[in-house]
Amino acid sequence: MSQSHSTTHDSHQHDIHKVDSYQIDSSRWTAGRNVLVFVVLVGALASLAGYVLDPARFFRSYLVAFSYTSFIGVAAFFFVMVQYLTGSAWSVTMRRIMENIMSTLPFGLLLFVPIAFGLRYLYPWANAALFSASPTKASYLSPNSFLIRSVGYFLLWSIWIFAIYRQSTKQDTERSVQQMYVASRWSAPGLFLAVAVGTLASFDWLMSVEPTWFSTIFGLVTISGGGLSFFSVVTLICLGFRRAGILKNSITIEHYHDLGKWLLCMTAFYTYVAFSQYFLIWYANLPEETQWYRHRMVGSWLIVSLAMPFLRFLIPFFLLLCRPAKRSLSMLGFIAVWSLVVEYIDLYWVVMPVYYPSGPQLHWLDLATLATTVGVCGLVFWMRLKQHKIVPVGDLRLEQSLHFENA
Repeated sequence: MSQSHSTTHDSHQHDIHKVDSYQIDSSRWTAGRNVLVFVVLVGALASLAGYVLDPARFFRSYLVAFSYTSFIGVAAFFFVMVQYLTGSAWSVTMRRIMENIMSTLPFGLLLFVPIAFGLRYLYPWANAALFSASPTKASYLSPNSFLIRSVGYFLLWSIWIFAIYRQSTKQDTERSVQQMYVASRWSAPGLFLAVAVGTLASFDWLMSVEPTWFSTIFGLVTISGGGLSFFSVVTLICLGFRRAGILKNSITIEHYHDLGKWLLCMTAFYTYVAFSQYFLIWYANLPEETQWYRHRMVGSWLIVSLAMPFLRFLIPFFLLLCRPAKRSLSMLGFIAVWSLVVEYIDLYWVVMPVYYPSGPQLHWLDLATLATTVGVCGLVFWMRLKQHKIVPVGDLRLEQSLHFENA
């Protein structure tokens, strides 16, 4: 048995020493680009048709899709900076993938344009004649201030993202520790920026669809959901690359094991903050706070509400709890897809009861708007793959990452 184990270990070490190409083949890249362009065109045309036929439904579906992709970008921004500040070595072979996902966030400003034109369909406070509030809240929840804040969010995020991304790609040629120091200096205040501005964005874009309700922990709930989706996207991209023979030797089972840990961790953390929000509101039992949950206990929304603990926590948590599950590529792929689907259901559950209080009303525009936002972000990500190496080859910890093993 020891001889067999030694042979397996030697084979594993031999595979690690195989050299991957850190550039995607041109024909394969072109094929991927064409698929993404097709998805964007079909989604955009279908969304445009939906806007003409039913503008109210278009904007409501689009808000869910826009929030879905935006908070994945916010989470990517946060976790890339975490890698720099902690000096993480295990994630180096995957970090450029994470950075390319992060780079989709500035293009969220373009995706925000339909939201800017649909305020009166989405937010009660956009119509002063129908909504009355305190002078302070009325001045905050006004169309002009909402638009200014949202543009400001994307501008701040963009400054930090482009600064960090520039240092990462510059290191490919410089191969100096200096770029790591500069990126770390940007990342320290950037973590606060990601969480604080992400919280304000969640208040504006999602919580204000019910402007009389409030929760100070709502932003953390939203960002943690985006964090789980982010690691799900990273896992699926790595698995897709592996199937195509890309980075097959650079991203090993040890890296997938750590991705499995992150999926488990973010599943547990999301549940913790979401339950904390529910428990505190239930315990206080104040009408202005409990109304949010009451609206989601009416009609067939009750079924969704009762299903969420199982979909969000119990099923994925116990499936990933054991070590073999976190080292199973098929299990990780399943959980990643599961988490992405459930995150969309969760955001749908946050937004749609405001407009359809009796229960979910599925519509083809839900799929069309989601295809548009995901397609645009996917296209931005794919274009980045062509511009730079898909692994930060100049990072001084790359060799350590290639030989990383879990304890």
